[in-house]
Amino acid sequence: MDNQRLTGEVRQELRRILSYWSSKTVDEQHGGFYGALDGNSQVVESAPKGLVLNARLLWTFSRAYRYDGDREWRRLAERALDVIEEQFLDRQYGGYYWMLDSTGQPLHTKKQIYGQAFVLYALSEYMLATSNGELLPRLQHIVSLVERSFDPIHNGYFEAYTREWQLEQDLRLGSHDLNEKKSMNTHLHILEAYTNAYRVWPADILRLRLRNLILLTAERIVDPQTGHFRLFFDEDWRLKSDRISCGHDIEGSWLLYEAAEVLGDPEIVERIRPVVLAMADAVLAEGIDHDGGLWNEAGPEGIIDRDKDWWPQAEAAVGFINAWQLTGESKYYAAAEASWDFIENYMLDREHGEWFWKVNEAGLPYPEPKVNEWKCPYHNGRACFEILERLEGEEHNDQF
Repeated sequence: MDNQRLTGEVRQELRRILSYWSSKTVDEQHGGFYGALDGNSQVVESAPKGLVLNARLLWTFSRAYRYDGDREWRRLAERALDVIEEQFLDRQYGGYYWMLDSTGQPLHTKKQIYGQAFVLYALSEYMLATSNGELLPRLQHIVSLVERSFDPIHNGYFEAYTREWQLEQDLRLGSHDLNEKKSMNTHLHILEAYTNAYRVWPADILRLRLRNLILLTAERIVDPQTGHFRLFFDEDWRLKSDRISCGHDIEGSWLLYEAAEVLGDPEIVERIRPVVLAMADAVLAEGIDHDGGLWNEAGPEGIIDRDKDWWPQAEAAVGFINAWQLTGESKYYAAAEASWDFIENYMLDREHGEWFWKVNEAGLPYPEPKVNEWKCPYHNGRACFEILERLEGEEHNDQF
């Protein structure tokens, strides 16, 4: 195990990621950030601007400021917060629009709960970084927005609402999703958001909701036989998909354990520990190629998508380090190193910057955008922060 080599490479890559997003994505004409850059990092002028991208930018620059105190990261975090509150916020009906056009005008006005959760995740990170307690009412309000989607009969959260907060007919995040009322993905990112919000606002209501989400995830969403996430459900939790998302499995393993730790209930931590290790084991056994890369998707018949997207690679590096920290077993650290080596060898675009969206089984990149409503610095940037924090602790700050 070579922590020094790994952390050195991760620190260097974190610099590259932050430099890319701070130098190439700021939209001086219409405010905020560009909605898309193509595969050669050229601005797509007419591209719409997504809520998820802007929330993830707020999270990333806030986390960077909390990491090293550089005022440039705070300035960019404030820029992202301003565009979310000034352009995405629906002042008439409450909540945040899903999409703006390239000039900052509302384009898709539905209230996707996944998007509201990401604003909460990002705002709580900004508050952690800046100690800005004046934003607490805004954080509390966003929690109340997410809670509008809570299902008091069957538990869990519905996917999406109209601008006026009626249940949407098209509930999907994207065209590849099933149009079902509940999903793993939305629940995972509400869990993530509530975990971070609880650090800022450890109120009873948030404690109860976070506890409920942890147990709901372990009991309803994780398959106890396979250790994989189940992906889509109807209103009363009947399973509607047999697909497996390797990236979400390993991401969920460490986010679920983090949630239990932040909640601070020893019984919950003990309940969750074997669940998250089973998830990491399932990915290690079934989702990793010989080159260390993580495949995208599987089904009962095995791997069905052998491409390797950027974000599962980032989450694999963190998830396996988390499993190693929980057990001390070297197989997990070796898997984390292999994940990072795959990133270094195949995912980094050393000519045009950032990471390729995806590569094929041979490691060759596709000509996909470097920036759009989904391609962002949150997965790869967060992986860098997590690896450095976990392997070096806060003493690394003065080296950045």
